[in-house]
Amino acid sequence: MLATLHDTWAGLAAGINQGIERFPGGHDGLTTTISVVWSLYIAVLAVWILLQKRAPVSTLSWILSMALLPFLGYVVYYFFGPQRLKKQRLKRLRSQTLLYGETDFSKLRAAADHAPPVLRQLARLGTATSELPISTATRVDLLVDGAATFDAIFDAIRAARHHVHLEYYIFEPDHIGTALRDLLVAKAAEGVQVRLLVDAMGSKRLSARFLAPLVAAGGQIGLFHASRIGRRLRPVINFRTHRKIVVCDGHTGFTGGINITDEEDQRTRADAYHDVHLRIEGGAVRQLQMTFLEDWVYTTGERPRAMAEHSGQLLPDTPPGDHAVQILTSGPDSGLEGIHRMYVAAINGAMGRVWLTTPYFVPGEPGLMALTSAALRGLDVQLLVPRRSDSAIVSAAARSYFDELIAAGVKVWEYRAGMLHSKTMVIDDHCAFIGTANFDNRSFRLNFEVCAVVYGPALAEPLARQFTADLAQAKAVAPMRRLPFLRKLGDAAARLFSPVL
Repeated sequence: MLATLHDTWAGLAAGINQGIERFPGGHDGLTTTISVVWSLYIAVLAVWILLQKRAPVSTLSWILSMALLPFLGYVVYYFFGPQRLKKQRLKRLRSQTLLYGETDFSKLRAAADHAPPVLRQLARLGTATSELPISTATRVDLLVDGAATFDAIFDAIRAARHHVHLEYYIFEPDHIGTALRDLLVAKAAEGVQVRLLVDAMGSKRLSARFLAPLVAAGGQIGLFHASRIGRRLRPVINFRTHRKIVVCDGHTGFTGGINITDEEDQRTRADAYHDVHLRIEGGAVRQLQMTFLEDWVYTTGERPRAMAEHSGQLLPDTPPGDHAVQILTSGPDSGLEGIHRMYVAAINGAMGRVWLTTPYFVPGEPGLMALTSAALRGLDVQLLVPRRSDSAIVSAAARSYFDELIAAGVKVWEYRAGMLHSKTMVIDDHCAFIGTANFDNRSFRLNFEVCAVVYGPALAEPLARQFTADLAQAKAVAPMRRLPFLRKLGDAAARLFSPVL
């Protein structure tokens, strides 16, 4: 047996050598040809990557990867490399939204003129980057954890008379998912227009059989970046809708970090995620509606004209409220990174405190610089992250930033009572963020995200109280902690993947 294998290998090697000898110039000629082909391959890929006009570090990293991974590197870049998507803007509805926003905000204009300049500038930045106007709300409610959130969402859906729109990254066919589906079936049977948009990858467990009752009742389903051959094959890998939006009759809306899954419902699971959500009533819901509608048209191809014909029901006239609210959006369809810019600008403009909660902390240079600079200015800067997230590599990468944060004066806390999934920030006493975006590159650059900014104490006060309550379940990261060498090495290695985590 061994002799047979030896003879086979020897024959194969001899055949390869004979092939090389027959090549013009022998070994030297083959080497030269491979070098030329290799150089052309690298040159073409380098030009392709350079024309993306990304950050120099990212560009060099991709070019180096291409050089070290011949041909395989091309495949990796094709599916995971940066690119921009184009989404149709519903211009007529946007114009109507802008007009409504101006009317709503006129009530608060006098107060806005006396607001700190940094807030006026922040609101202007949000409008410029997300192309959605600042508006008002008659009511804003902080909802803590899944039980309170699901109860509020179910109540709003039961009260809907014209339409219910939902967009989720994760919609599981479990206990809470089935209950919500059944409620949507009942509303659709009543004649309420139900549109459900889910991310095809995040909600991959949803089956046609599970959704069939909703479709039979007249509900519509959209799968964001469904996996299919063609122009959508490439985006499906990296670019997800991470948004969580519910809009009922155009005047009640929800957004925040909570998905439709038993993992976020304490009534079903004792180890459910700790998370928060926001309920909004009033004019600001139009911005959530606009975000959903453009995602819906992009995904399903439904004609924008059909949307405009029902603008009175989709964007109803509501009385101006007392709370200034701004809806921010970002995604790979825009290079402005609206949510990222707003986070950084708010931190840089803070005068007293910055309290940030995020399950995934993998900051880019702007975010890291903003946090450390705020602490060095003497502000109360605190960061709350889970002790262990549901991603080991993300947890490791986050730990690699702790030392420089602490050295600058940032107080870093690790939440220990389960998985912390909240995505919030409190700036001083008059500005609060709550939404779907983590403090990482994936959220800021790759995913489609949405975030609500509430100016004034309406959200800042309850979020600050919740942050303080969460610290009771957390432990401060020691400034001079000693870690095993292998763990330090693992954390440092995980940090190398920060741009794509």
